[in-house]
Amino acid sequence: MAVAGQQVGVFSIVSVSAMKGDSVTLHTNIIINQPDRVKWYFNDIFIAQISGDLSDICTDVQCHEGSNERFRDRLQLDNQTADLTITNTSDNGVYHLKVFSSRHTGKDFDVVVHDVPAAGMKRKAVTEGESVTLDTPEEKKPNDVMAWFFNDTLIAEITGDQSKIWTDDECDERFRDRLQLDHQTGSLTITNTRSTDSGVYHLKIKSSRNRYSTTSIKSFSVSVTSKKMVSLHLFISVP
Repeated sequence: MAVAGQQVGVFSIVSVSAMKGDSVTLHTNIIINQPDRVKWYFNDIFIAQISGDLSDICTDVQCHEGSNERFRDRLQLDNQTADLTITNTSDNGVYHLKVFSSRHTGKDFDVVVHDVPAAGMKRKAVTEGESVTLDTPEEKKPNDVMAWFFNDTLIAEITGDQSKIWTDDECDERFRDRLQLDHQTGSLTITNTRSTDSGVYHLKIKSSRNRYSTTSIKSFSVSVTSKKMVSLHLFISVP
């Protein structure tokens, strides 16, 4: 791929996972030398650069007027390596590094920001034997890849128009013949629930746009109450 008439080679993609509010550093693994010029983009929006003679190092609103200021005071750029640090992280998306040099290639960082535990988590409560449906936030797009996890174990996946229910040794006995996956929306239904189905379910949605991809995580906390549980009613007689 050529940038400004110079060959920068094939871009590599690095997956980065972070918790909301953390600081994340995107490492370029290069050393900046004159007359190298480097630019950073977030989802095709120009956010930072280092000029060839190191005289112009800027981030976000310093680089150009009219910025949406989403990164104001949250970007730090290393003038030796061009490593980009995002503080108070909250932005899912692709951070793209362009290097105007024949010695280095560009690089894409696919950043996924997770909510802190229990923040924004949807909660479902059912009685043992009932069905529970974990709904997706929006209808599945043709190129979306959706993967469902139970306590970090992959249990179901849709890739394009194909879907499959995972039946590894752990899930064989736990979910055998009890998972239903909606091919249109990606929603997951657990039938004939058991108390052992209680736990945290994560939905990972990866959407591809040209050579970029964005990943989002949705979390569900499911509580299955056993039928054997008996409510104790205490009657107090007042003379």
